[in-house]
Amino acid sequence: MVVMVFFGDQSLINYVRRSREIRHLEEQRDSYREGIKRAEKGLQVLQNTDSLERYAREHYYMHAENEDVYLLE
Repeated sequence: MVVMVFFGDQSLINYVRRSREIRHLEEQRDSYREGIKRAEKGLQVLQNTDSLERYAREHYYMHAENEDVYLLE
């Protein structure tokens, strides 16, 4: 009985380690899925021409030829 609990591939210690690793991997999977959903939502927003122009203005400070851009902090 002692051998089964503490030694070997099917030991209780290995079982606990594997279950911790599984939980960790499932948390990583969930966070990656959330990141994918955010990226897909951002991609859908950028499909619209007006949204794409707004994004370019806000993040890359782009502007039309006949306008000035002032940055306030």
